[in-house]
Parts: sequence; structure tokens; C-alpha cells
Amino acid sequence: MDLHRHTPPGACDSHIHIYNRAFLAHRDAAGFVDTADVAAYREVQARIGTQRVVIVTPRIYGTDNAVTLDAIRQFGIANARGVAVVRPDVTDAELETLHAGGIRGIRFTLYTPANAVVGFDMVEPLATRVAELGWHVQLHWTAAQIVEHEALLARLPSTIVFDHCARLPLPDGAAHAAFPIVRRLADAGRAWIKLSGPYLDSIEGLDRRYADAAPTARAWISAVPDRLVWGSDWPHVTETHKPDDPLLLDLLGEWTNDTATRDRILVDNAATLYGFGN
Repeated sequence: MDLHRHTPPGACDSHIHIYNRAFLAHRDAAGFVDTADVAAYREVQARIGTQRVVIVTPRIYGTDNAVTLDAIRQFGIANARGVAVVRPDVTDAELETLHAGGIRGIRFTLYTPANAVVGFDMVEPLATRVAELGWHVQLHWTAAQIVEHEALLARLPSTIVFDHCARLPLPDGAAHAAFPIVRRLADAGRAWIKLSGPYLDSIEGLDRRYADAAPTARAWISAVPDRLVWGSDWPHVTETHKPDDPLLLDLLGEWTNDTATRDRILVDNAATLYGFGN
């Protein structure tokens, strides 16, 4: 069933990346995506029927969040939010500027620490600072890293958002030790999980519609339906064979098998987490 043809008003794609060569300056252009600017994503929105969007600063920009702020401005802050990347030397004035521009969280991409521009030692001090702004910390960690840093997660004063179904590896999925850790945080109202990137841990792949990732997604939906948001992960920079975005939204409908739950994830949950309508 083409559920993307019945996307509810106010639906949010809670995880995309925008690339704009104007903001590369003297950075290494390796990994740059020429076809992933605001105009290109507007075409995706028209196809999947979403109206709201959350833009996450891509790795190639380091801690320069200008590309994300510019994208929020183009989409309009009423319907767009951003997740930035910062380091502990960020000033309070810079954080205030980011907040005024629509930033509502900071991301720690540490699943491959060797390529990271931030570190585990930065998570707690930065979480303390951004908690005062009502922001969250978004973690792209492996499930093993979640288990290893359980005590750190318990100490964080800010809301936590786990990327890409918490990266539970297959075939373990929800049987992995990270699942109950994340669930306890979500049950306590301290964490959210993004239903995004099914291809990142799928073995079966696009041809099988990432069928092996479905049980993990359904486990999260069954456990904490009020603590989930959905994201396309456009423009799918990890994938050689890129999925069709309407397919990814249709998968959410298949995972929930319930229009009311799907719509809650797309609209109400996202509005709560990102402050749409406030």
C-alpha cells in the first residue's frame, strides 16, 4: 500500500542532510553530494508529503553549522529545525545564535571514532550546557558503545536522541543488550529513538526492502511508541543503491500497521521533540 500518498498534515522528516558548496570554503570536498541542496529536498517533500524537516549538519562540514542554518532559513523556521555539531570551545553567544536559527540539538557521531570531530569526553560537558537551552544530544553510536557508556548516559542532564534505531546489529536486533538500556531511558521520558536508516544494519538490503530490519523497528514501536520519530536519512550517502524515499515512508506504515500510530510518530512526537508549533 502506498501510504506516502496519505501523509498527514504536519508530518516531519526528522533526519536529513543538506549539502551546499557555498559553505565548503577550503574544506576537503570528499563526500560532498552535489544533488542534495534545499531545492532537491523540496522535490522529495513533494513526493512523500511531509511538511516539516529536521536538518543534521553533515560530517564534511565539521563544526561549521552555517549550511544547516541557511537551510532552516530557506525552509522557514516554522517548519524546520536543525541539529548542530559543536565542541566544548563553543561560546554561549554562539549557542544562542544557533538557537535563534532553529537548532535544537547537537550530534555526536562516534560509531567510527577515528573519523569523528568530537569525542566521548565531550558528551557530558556539552550536554550540561545545551540542557539549559532545552536542546537534546543526538547520538550516532554503535549498540556496543551504548552498552559501554551506560553510566554516562544515565548521568546526562539533557534529553537523548538515539540515531537509526540505536544501531542494533543483526541478527541480534532487539535481543542486543543495548535495547533495554535505551528502553529504560525512553520509558523514563529521557530518550527518543529515530526510526531511520534501516539499510545501515540490514543484511538483506534494498531488494528485500530491508525486511530483516523490520523486527527491530517493530520492537521499538511496540515498546515506546510515544518516544519515536521517523527520518528518511536523505540523501542516503552511505548507499550505493539508494532507496526511493516514498518506499522508506511506506516501510514506516508497514512497521506500525496502524495509521494512528504512524501519524503520531510523524506529527505529534516530532512536534513534541523539536518544538514545532511553539
